[in-house]
Amino acid sequence: MDSDLFELQSKLVPEMVDLLHERYRVLKFIETAGPIGRRPLSLMADLTERECRSVLEALRELRLIRVAKEGASVTEEGSRLLSSLGEAIDQWSGREALARNLTAKLGIRSVKIVIGDCDVNPSVKNLIGKEAAQQFMEGIGDGEIVAVTGGSSVAAVSPYIEVFDDAKHIHFIAARGGIGNEIGLQANVIAASFAEACGASYSAFYYPESLSSEAHEIFKKEAIAQEMIAKYEKTDCVIHGIGDAQRMAALRNANEEERLYLQEHGAKGEAFGYYFDENGKVVHRIRTVGIQTEQLLKVPLLIAVAGGSSKGEAILAYMASAPKQTILITDEGAAKAMLSHVTNKK
Repeated sequence: MDSDLFELQSKLVPEMVDLLHERYRVLKFIETAGPIGRRPLSLMADLTERECRSVLEALRELRLIRVAKEGASVTEEGSRLLSSLGEAIDQWSGREALARNLTAKLGIRSVKIVIGDCDVNPSVKNLIGKEAAQQFMEGIGDGEIVAVTGGSSVAAVSPYIEVFDDAKHIHFIAARGGIGNEIGLQANVIAASFAEACGASYSAFYYPESLSSEAHEIFKKEAIAQEMIAKYEKTDCVIHGIGDAQRMAALRNANEEERLYLQEHGAKGEAFGYYFDENGKVVHRIRTVGIQTEQLLKVPLLIAVAGGSSKGEAILAYMASAPKQTILITDEGAAKAMLSHVTNKK
């Protein structure tokens, strides 16, 4: 649809814009999570069950979805419409302009913004995962070693990874040795899920918790550690999350002294076990074996995934020193929060 014509139509029938965005959003969620029942879909799309039923009926009559016993799923026609309409919707909604603006301000390769805010609707993380998976499958090319970090945002990517040409030559590894208690969100488990999704291989790397500095130096000389360090030097792609500094410290059961240190030194964001202040300076790092910030500079495909308005400052802190080839996949909540922080800082 011509953008000028759409603008004229929206002025004449302004409610058309809201209806278009609502149906597109619901259709996008069905594509991401389908087949899905009406009740979970209404929660995902933040609609009442009555509103959700109305939208589903309209989409079914347009033959954009099919409704069966197991729930609603997108038809081929619906998939084609989403594919062809996506760019226009991003333009009309202002997401395209917001993405361009942030890309320029952050000085990275690109920013991709999905609908919604993870803090308001956790299901938005699925949209981030789906977009990141697409970027990975399109960009990996003949890359062989892919390192992934832990965390819920990266874990949301693997369900949307599919078997693709030459996936068998890819080897997934953890971006750093596994630590922490949330087994399902550890890098080793997520690396395995990526490999299983596309028929690739993987190797686990476990780093013992609470090692002293002396034991850490000894562990680094072990064969398994040396093998992983060599792989980090040859990594072709990294998919990673970005965390809030204080929240990550709490998840790692950091003692009061360490948390106070992070607060006093202005730590805002965390990635790869490094803590960054608002200027991108590393103010602290945990003791582990993993990919180093200087090694990231040589990695051809870097995909960062993080969303939610509360993550705005954390993402900006990491992005202040992020490699220029980084692709950031985020949501509207985080994107608007970042732009607000950048604007108010001036």
